[in-house]
Parts: sequence; structure tokens; C-alpha cells
Amino acid sequence: MDVNTKKLKKNAFRVTKERGLTASRIRVPGGHLEAKYLGKIQEIAETYGNGTVHITSRQGFEIPGISYEKMPEVNQALQNLIDGLEINQEQEGEGYPASGTRNITACIGNRVCPFACYDTTGFARRIEKEVFPNDLHFKIALTGCPNDCAKVRMHDFGIMGMTEPRFEPQRCVSCGACVKACTKKSVGALKTVNYHPQRNAEKCIGCGECVLNCPNMAWTRSDKKYYRLTLLGRTGKKNPRMGQDFIKWIDEDSIIKIIRNTYDYVEKYIDPDAPGGKEHIGYIVDRTGFEEFKKWALKDVNLPEIAEVSSPIYWGGVKY
Repeated sequence: MDVNTKKLKKNAFRVTKERGLTASRIRVPGGHLEAKYLGKIQEIAETYGNGTVHITSRQGFEIPGISYEKMPEVNQALQNLIDGLEINQEQEGEGYPASGTRNITACIGNRVCPFACYDTTGFARRIEKEVFPNDLHFKIALTGCPNDCAKVRMHDFGIMGMTEPRFEPQRCVSCGACVKACTKKSVGALKTVNYHPQRNAEKCIGCGECVLNCPNMAWTRSDKKYYRLTLLGRTGKKNPRMGQDFIKWIDEDSIIKIIRNTYDYVEKYIDPDAPGGKEHIGYIVDRTGFEEFKKWALKDVNLPEIAEVSSPIYWGGVKY
């Protein structure tokens, strides 16, 4: 069978090492789905694949062993999943319309975890609506707190939950639990002054340990949700490196605007001769300079007053 591999990959199927066989990649924004959809994945795997399913490193599913001839039928079978997870689609029954932006990953968030500062799944699905489909290669990950269980610093955009803790002195019993927790489990942003905790706002990372450890609810999470946005971490052969802080105490709307602005920046500066038509954002920023990227990224972005923007940013990493 003569197969257009470029079209196949754009449709979120994979070129595999087995001649005539492909694998379907299924998006699960935020890594969370209703259990009923697992039965549908099983059905597709047993009907069209080899009966196995791979849980990918990006929290999606991959169904291997599908013959090229069965791809249209698999796309039809995937419609229930696409509708249920509210994935943007250009044409019903034709599967996923792009494979560039990778599945948006997230830790379990505050639906379950007491440390998480926000609903990671909800925010991941909001970002999904804004960025998919797109053929550009972006990796986005969300984590509920500075514990960073989702390893967001290894992604193009890492979104880390923060809270601006609120203190009610009339509820404080001067037990020192918050200071002890911040010292042992976090960054030591609290100290005792006149028998009450005093917070160093510049040092505080918004982890919420003071909130979790106060026995009398003298510390509470802020009503407004804030985040730490890290940029351009990556793995790979050439120059793996850790993502660096771009903005602390940023809001959701600004994060989404920055990500969308980055698509415009990449479309402007991407190397047209890059292998496979793809070039990692980090290499483009290395080529144009960080200040040029920053100009594009912050276009029409209205940051909250509390936001702290890092500039310039330098990335290290292994070089070969």
C-alpha cells in the first residue's frame, strides 16, 4: 500500500518499525478521563490493533498494530473519545487533525492532592482548547505546586501552581508550626517576630506549606490563583537543559496569551529547512536572542501587579 507518511503523522498516527502497521496516538489533556472511555480504547485495540495499549510518557495512549487500511475505521471509532474529551476537530470522523502540539500533561491537581494550589486538569483542558490543533511542536506541562511532580521544567512551557498565603493574626496561637514547616520543607520564607510569623514576600515561593501545617487556619490560600511560568526546558540529543523561571505570580489569562504569542513568534522565525519542518523553540530563541522572544511573548499581555518578570534568562545544560 502506498502511504503518504506526512499525512499519516499529521493525523496522529505513527510510522512504526513493522511494515504496513501503524499506531494511533490518543490525546488526553491533563491526563484525566472518565473510566468509561478505557473500554473504548480496549475495543479499538482489540478490533483494529494487536490487542495492546501503551500509556505514553505524555499521559496519552498509543494503540499499536493497526494496518494502514484500517486507519479510516479507527478514526471513526475514535470519535466517541474525541467528543467526550472535547478535543477540537476540523472534520468529524477523520480523527485528530494535527500531531504537532504534544498532549498537555499535568499532575493530579487539587481535585485530589492537598498540596496542589489549583485544578490542573481544568487548566490543561482550557489550554488544549486554545492551542490544538497545530502542527508546531510545543510541549506544555502543569503541576499543582512547587513540588513539581510533573517535571514541568523539562518542557517548553512549565506551569507551576502558587498561592499567596493570607495571614489572620487573630487566629494565630503562636505555635510556630508554619515557621517549622517552611524551614524544613520549603525555603525558609517565614520567621518568628514578637511571637507571630513574618513572611518574606521576596523569598516566598507560594507552596502553601504554611497553610497546610497551621492547626488553627491562621494561614489561608489566596482567592486569586497564581503561577510560576518556566521556559524552554528540553531533553534530546543535542543540548538537554532545564527550563528557567520567566514570570512568577502570573495569572492564567496571561499564560495562555504568552503561549499563543509564541506560536506567532515561531511561525516568523522557524528555520524552513529544519528536519521534518520542525525546530525546537529553544533553538529559535538561541538564534534570535531572548529579548526578541520576550518582545513577541509579552505582546498585549496584561500581567497582574504582583507579577515578577525575569530578564535576561540564560539556559545551561549539557552541550555536545
